[in-house]
Amino acid sequence: MADATHILVVDDDEEIRKLLSRYLLTQGFRVSTASDGKELRERLGDGRIDLIVLDVLLPDASGIDLCRDLRKTSTVPVILLTALKEDVDRIIGLEIGADDYIGKPFNPRELVARIRAVLRRTVERSAAGTTARGKVFRFAEFVVDKDARRVADTADAEIPLTAAEFDLLIAFLERPGRVLSREQLLDITQGRGAGPFDRSIDVLVSRVRRKLGDGGTFQILKTLRNGGYQLTARVETDGADA
Repeated sequence: MADATHILVVDDDEEIRKLLSRYLLTQGFRVSTASDGKELRERLGDGRIDLIVLDVLLPDASGIDLCRDLRKTSTVPVILLTALKEDVDRIIGLEIGADDYIGKPFNPRELVARIRAVLRRTVERSAAGTTARGKVFRFAEFVVDKDARRVADTADAEIPLTAAEFDLLIAFLERPGRVLSREQLLDITQGRGAGPFDRSIDVLVSRVRRKLGDGGTFQILKTLRNGGYQLTARVETDGADA
């Protein structure tokens, strides 16, 4: 059990902590719990944590703020727990580096599916960094190193993107010219479908546009009415046109 994936559940509701602990244990995970931000920091200091399930509303801190602070020093994956009405919190969470979110109330089976999807993406990213050099994309006035997860302009000034923003940009760069719906982009980048009021992709596209300075008449990421989004810029990969 010591080698099992270690999940930290952070929620001030004792019943939720007990329920998730029991269920995650049956799925082969090792589980620790915390009831607030103070205990979260203590658990992180106790040893390796592979993923954090973090409630947005805690008695001593906001889960959004905790996630933001965590991203300054750690890449441990975070899945936010939010009330269904907290759409703004879900979007902000993805903006500041959360890997996914799930609304309350939820089925523990769905949470486990989200956990496995996030862990799978984390392993794939890690593997990419230890294998041979992968694609380098060139488009407009930018260079994107997929393995290094780095975006820079022609003067080699780095463009800081969150993990979610970078994954979204890669989804477009690997499919230049294709129209991608919100549902397709969520499936590609987060391994899940869109809910009826899910606007997180719209927010991420807006943020990527702003960071790339894509606010002029010609848009690198074009919005298509009732269709989705399209990367319109010419893309080169490893010296070959894409």
